[in-house]
Amino acid sequence: MVDHTDVLRLLTLNDARLAGDLVGPSVPDSAELDPKTLALVRLAALVAVGGTFPSYGAQADTAVSAGASAAEIVAVLVAVVDVVGLPCVVTAAPRLAMALGYDTDEAFER
Repeated sequence: MVDHTDVLRLLTLNDARLAGDLVGPSVPDSAELDPKTLALVRLAALVAVGGTFPSYGAQADTAVSAGASAAEIVAVLVAVVDVVGLPCVVTAAPRLAMALGYDTDEAFER
């Protein structure tokens, strides 16, 4: 088992041995985060990088399956505004809304 300091060292060095382990749904030491927290963190990352709708759908499903409520998932958007900026969150909001089954067209009708 690689501890967190080794992971940081290998990432800092861009070590190819670690690169293969970081691709995909499981990450080294992911057991340090419970599945719900991991899913919410990944949703925050999608906001930061401008994720696509299918990515939001898959990750929102994972978060809900792990026990996250829709309110907690939306709270992720609010929590990252100061870090990623309002434009990123505004771009992400309709994608996440659709992923949660919210009719975004209804928002414009009100």
